[in-house]
Amino acid sequence: MFKKILIANRGEIACRVAATARRLGVKTVAVYSDADADARHVQACDEAVRIGGPAPRDSYLQWQRILEAAKATGAQAVHPGYGFLSENEEFAQACADAGLVFIGPPPSAIQAMGLKAESKRLMEQAGVPLVPGYHGADQDPALLRREANRIGYPVLIKASAGGGGKGMRAVHADEEFDAALASCKREAINSFGDDAVLIERYVQRPRHIEIQVFGDSHGDCVYLFERDCSVQRRHQKVLEEAPAPGMTAERRAEMGAAAVSAAKAVGYQGAGTVEFIAEQDGRFYFMEMNTRLQVEHPVTEAITGQDLVEWQLRVAAGEPLPLKQDQLRMHGHAIEARICAENPEGGFLPATGTLSVARWPSHEAFRRADVRIDSGVGEGDAISPFYDSMIAKLIVWGETREQALALLDASLRDTHIVGLHTNVAFLRRCAATASFTNADLDTALIEREKAVLFGQPGLPLAEAAAAVVAHTLAEEALTESADPWSRRDGWRMFGAAQRRFELDVDGEHHQVLLARHHHGSLSLTVGGESMALALRSAGPERHELYLNERRVTVSTYKVGEQVAVFGANGSALVTEVDVIAHAGQGQSDAGRLTAPMPGKLVAFLAQPGDAITKGQPLAVMEAMKMEHTITAPRDGVVAELLFAIGDQVGDGAELLRLQA
Repeated sequence: MFKKILIANRGEIACRVAATARRLGVKTVAVYSDADADARHVQACDEAVRIGGPAPRDSYLQWQRILEAAKATGAQAVHPGYGFLSENEEFAQACADAGLVFIGPPPSAIQAMGLKAESKRLMEQAGVPLVPGYHGADQDPALLRREANRIGYPVLIKASAGGGGKGMRAVHADEEFDAALASCKREAINSFGDDAVLIERYVQRPRHIEIQVFGDSHGDCVYLFERDCSVQRRHQKVLEEAPAPGMTAERRAEMGAAAVSAAKAVGYQGAGTVEFIAEQDGRFYFMEMNTRLQVEHPVTEAITGQDLVEWQLRVAAGEPLPLKQDQLRMHGHAIEARICAENPEGGFLPATGTLSVARWPSHEAFRRADVRIDSGVGEGDAISPFYDSMIAKLIVWGETREQALALLDASLRDTHIVGLHTNVAFLRRCAATASFTNADLDTALIEREKAVLFGQPGLPLAEAAAAVVAHTLAEEALTESADPWSRRDGWRMFGAAQRRFELDVDGEHHQVLLARHHHGSLSLTVGGESMALALRSAGPERHELYLNERRVTVSTYKVGEQVAVFGANGSALVTEVDVIAHAGQGQSDAGRLTAPMPGKLVAFLAQPGDAITKGQPLAVMEAMKMEHTITAPRDGVVAELLFAIGDQVGDGAELLRLQA
């Protein structure tokens, strides 16, 4: 086994690798950018080396600096994690040339599987089923369009050198093809340095099922069963589970054998994932192979009891696979939810900001447990625009899928994050949909269930208002002294005392009245309805509310003027309005084209003097390695472009000026 390894990554996966290395007695070296000087992965490792500026191209993609750091610290091997350099054959070869072990597959395997078109040809020779499509080297746009028409719409354009949903577009009609192709090529060249694409038939109601494979340097290769990753948005995974619901033993063996054949065809070593598109009738087609550890590997660890990072280290050190195929077993059911800084109601646009509050259910970190949370950030840390938007992975395990679903709901309910938009409430709704609960899975599940996933109310207004009142009273109680004249309990010689709260919830203003009656009881009036109120608080953050004798438990966290409220029925973000402080403030300007998140301006789709209509695409921005199209907020004429292509733009900045 190695004595010291360098982890050429950041965030959650760097912390994950460090945890297993520490358990095995292997010392670790972190690398970090200027944005990550105080990051959790730096603290998790034994040593740390700065490698450059905040942008990945100036730090985590600078493999020469990473190799220098490895040599300087005496590391024997490099673990690439996932993303960044994990599937870069040049980096893998450079490690070997520098006398370092690359904890991953040989460069030849990365190269063979990294180019989707080439991998399709290899899989065809190995007898692995393929989706009909065009995988040729000729990238003439006119030829690509003809091929799309030959295959038949809908088709999927995919970056040949890419993954993770980048450089990928579904095209449903001939007239959409040219614009989709141009966008794919821009994303591909920015993310992978290669704008080549392939075109495939877009399978209707497909399931995304992947097989975890592992090979060693002794010629052995096994599969550690499957994961269903069908729940996706914008071709990126949202919920993953193992085993795949409805998978028969026969189909599992068939897909496992195909995955092992794919791995052996390229002389694979280490951890890899062979991804398949599966029809509803069970037919499956090779999609791609990820030549690295996957984000969703914890669900496989949960059902097999194996530590896949430990397997990676042992195989890279020259040891044989820890288990043979007939020794591998699976037990129970596991589900992973990716908790991301993003706004589902705003088209899943990435969010940035500080995690003012980050509270989790009882859990283990980076190891198998009924509730496991893997994260590279915590309370007080910032989510920057430079890196991926994932905050944490929540993994639950149960004896049955039903038990895992119940535990997932409870764990998401008890996940409280304040300071930026997250998808926690969306994940909870998603897991509760009829489609997911009944395992009616395909990659369009979110679109199919959008009526219950989007535009849903949060915590009922009465509960949110009562929670804010409870929070305020609990905070005030902490500052009271024994002096009866300092108490703010509303005592009067005769009659009731009334207190007014001005609250903004979901853009609407509400006046809430709290009454203290002479006999000591409370009542709350919200929206003209009065109800009996009783409170029991354990400090400012935890409260039991009794509304007309109905018991509700909530948690509250105050950040500035806002109080975030979390309860069993949802959450709410409430602003306590100081009427005097906000006097004279008016509405903000409407109808302006503004940046919905910080990022780089990629393109303007209209020029000064152009007449435009509401909803027309006007600009393209890149944030967190994805392109986002911004549409016109109203009809008008473009008067002026306020930024240049390539400029970094702040959140809320006006991009161009419109006139009526």
